[in-house]
Amino acid sequence: MADVEIIGRIERRRKWSAEEKAALLAEVEAEGGKVKLVARRHRISESLLYNWRSARKATAAGPVGAVKFVPLGVLGDAGNMVPAMLPAPEAPPLRRANEARAGAIEIALPNGSRVSVDAFVNEKALSRVLRAMKGSA
Repeated sequence: MADVEIIGRIERRRKWSAEEKAALLAEVEAEGGKVKLVARRHRISESLLYNWRSARKATAAGPVGAVKFVPLGVLGDAGNMVPAMLPAPEAPPLRRANEARAGAIEIALPNGSRVSVDAFVNEKALSRVLRAMKGSA
């Protein structure tokens, strides 16, 4: 019987610097995208190179969509802060009776502000909105 030598893997997980990752990915590109060759040459998992490559593509793509903010301000002196109201939106076009939303209600306040809600409105949120609008009138 032949002698058998068993080599166990003792090393722990390796930490790769950004420079090392970039160098290995550049090597993959130089090989024409052949991840398998580079992985074998450096004795690393192919999936590691694929993960690095997809992470680099994701960061190069940038944010997915632009974020839009609604302007909001505060009027009055420090002692009497009143939330600034945005201008009332244009009235929605009139709907036919069969196109109406389920349980739709429109609330018109004396200051000209209008609130339109349907049956699915959160009652606590609507109450807070109406109190705020009443206080700013």
